[in-house]
Amino acid sequence: MGYTPSMPLTSGSRLGPYEILAPLGAGGMGEVYRARDSRLERDVALKVLPPGLASEPDALARFEREAKAVAALSHPNILAIYDFGQADGRHYAVMELLEGRTLRDLLGDGSLSPDKSIEYARQIVEGLAAAHGKGIVHRDLKPENLFVTRDGHVKILDFGLAKRTTVSSSSDGTRADTVTSDTMQGTVLGTLGYMSPEQLHGQPVDRRADVFAFGAVFHEMLAGQRAFAGTSDAAVMVAILKQDPPTLSSLGRDASPALEAIVQRCLSKDPAARFAGAHEVLVALKAAASSQPPNK
Repeated sequence: MGYTPSMPLTSGSRLGPYEILAPLGAGGMGEVYRARDSRLERDVALKVLPPGLASEPDALARFEREAKAVAALSHPNILAIYDFGQADGRHYAVMELLEGRTLRDLLGDGSLSPDKSIEYARQIVEGLAAAHGKGIVHRDLKPENLFVTRDGHVKILDFGLAKRTTVSSSSDGTRADTVTSDTMQGTVLGTLGYMSPEQLHGQPVDRRADVFAFGAVFHEMLAGQRAFAGTSDAAVMVAILKQDPPTLSSLGRDASPALEAIVQRCLSKDPAARFAGAHEVLVALKAAASSQPPNK
C-alpha cells in the first residue's frame, strides 16, 4: 500500500519493492527499518532519509555520497549496500541486515581483553585498508560506527562523511593523498573525541585522519576509557591538540609494548609521524599480535 511522505513508515507499508517489518533505530541522517525484499525474498536494513532532510541539498548529497562510497567497496568488514533509490517521494538505501551490537555498546561493559581488542582492531583496519585502497577516507570512525555481529564479525558503518582522495606529488617528490573536498576549508567535520588535530583545525585531511581515529578507538578498547576525555567540548579539544592519553601500562592494562607503540604512533599530533594509512597499521598489528602474551 502507498503513503504520503508525511506519514510514518509502519509495519506492512511498502517502499518500492520493500515491505516494512519493524523500526530498527533512527539517527540524524535517517530512519532505519527492518524490511523484506519481495524480489529476492530476504530481510534487509532500509535506511530512509526523512522528508524534511530530503529537501536540503547538503543532507541529500551526504546521503547519496554514503551510498556511492559504500557501493565502491566490497569487503567483509564494510557494511554492504544492495540498492539505492527513491519511491513515493522518499530517498532510501538498502543495506545488509546485521544482528549484534555496536562497539560502543560492548565498551559499555568495560575494556575488552587484549586478544579480543586485537581481533576487532585487525578487522577494523582491514576494512579501512580496503577503503583507503580505493582512495576513500572515512573521516568519522568511532565506536558507534563499528558493529560487531553475533559471531564476532566487525563491520564499518556510516560513510556519510567519506571523501575520495586524489594523489599528488609533494615537495620531496613522494606521492601524497589529499582529500578532494566539496566543503569549505575551515569546516570541522567528524565526532569530537575521535577527530584528528587537523580535523579540529578545519584543515584538509587524508588517510592519516582515519589512522588517528582508529588509534583512539583501539586505545578505548584496550584501556576501557576514552583516549581524550573532558568535562566540556573545549576540554576534549585541548586534550586532542595538546595532551597525550594515559599509557596503557600506567592504567594497569595487560598490553604488550608493541601494542602500546601502535596506539601512540596512531595518536601522534603530527600526521607525518603516524602510519601513512591502514595498510601500514595492519602490518604493525599483525606483528604485535605475535608478541602479545596469551590471556591468563
